[in-house]
Amino acid sequence: MEAVTQRFYTSNNATENESKPGGAVAEPEKISKAMKAYLERARKHDEFIQKETLEFNVGKRHLANMMGLNPETITQEDIDESIEYLFPSGLFDKRARPIMRTPSEVFPKHKAAEFDASGRPLHSMFYTTKPNFFQVLYDIVEATNLLKKKKLSSRNASMELGSPDEFNLTSSMWISKAELEQMLMEQLIDRDYNDFVAALERLVQYPGLNQVQDLLTKYSKRRMNQKLKQTIPPLEYNSDDRPFITIPNCMRKSARAEVTVLGKGSGKITINGQNILYFNDVQAREQVIFPLIFTGLSGSVDVVANVSGGGQSGQAGAIRWGISWALRSFVDPETVEKMRIAGLLKRDHRIRERKKPGQAGARKKFTWKKR
Repeated sequence: MEAVTQRFYTSNNATENESKPGGAVAEPEKISKAMKAYLERARKHDEFIQKETLEFNVGKRHLANMMGLNPETITQEDIDESIEYLFPSGLFDKRARPIMRTPSEVFPKHKAAEFDASGRPLHSMFYTTKPNFFQVLYDIVEATNLLKKKKLSSRNASMELGSPDEFNLTSSMWISKAELEQMLMEQLIDRDYNDFVAALERLVQYPGLNQVQDLLTKYSKRRMNQKLKQTIPPLEYNSDDRPFITIPNCMRKSARAEVTVLGKGSGKITINGQNILYFNDVQAREQVIFPLIFTGLSGSVDVVANVSGGGQSGQAGAIRWGISWALRSFVDPETVEKMRIAGLLKRDHRIRERKKPGQAGARKKFTWKKR
């Protein structure tokens, strides 16, 4: 985009300075209204990106000085770790957490000019309103026709081109509609994306996919290894024929607990030999009983927990996590998924934020006095 903009700028300046043979100054090259509007948008966009990039570089140096890092060699990974350290956030959605990235990653790309100075379209498919998308379909069809011809010629020559699964389709998947829109910088409808996928599916039916490897790699991505389903331990039975599950090493801050959930119970909760009143804080009691209420088993199972270390908040969090993991063996998979979405099965790794040098505490500052 910048190259296109610069080309038009220089051409205009050069035209203004040119002179006719008779000494008269040549008239400037005529530029269409569409191109003038584009050049104005491109200029404003470039100025905005340059300003944001300058502020990002200044902020990066300040951040490096705060964290004791070298401003010249600080990486994006160092920046992410520093932001996470300075601005800890308990928000579940990562998109809501504070970030610091280059403007090119934060702000959407600006589409380059699609016509020349006279207003003539540069792309042969400009009037389709989605030239980049239809160019992709055209490339896929061309690749399909190529493989089709190769297949026919190999039959006549009794040659083998290979099997259709050379691309390893099982470990790959097509890019999503949002990713395709971001790549092409064009808005697509569901029908467009379905046509795109259908064209690729027709392409991979032919042998010899190694000849169009670049095209397939561009519009596919490696299938992420799905997280193995957490193995839910089966219920064990004691001498009284009561089902139970024991979860050892339940952690929260510096607290450590061992939780046992027994079936065929009445909702009795025992913590270090005491009942739920072991916790003086009402919020800590609510944390302990929340998994039981969420799964509807508050009156049908008994809980026995032994906890040590930490305060009431940490101990309650450790017991809550242990109860949640133990209840997986007592409920159906749908309830387990609901528990996962509610955050009951996720470890809480938050710890006390350390004191900072030059400050009264982790966030607290010393009182500033002018004199």
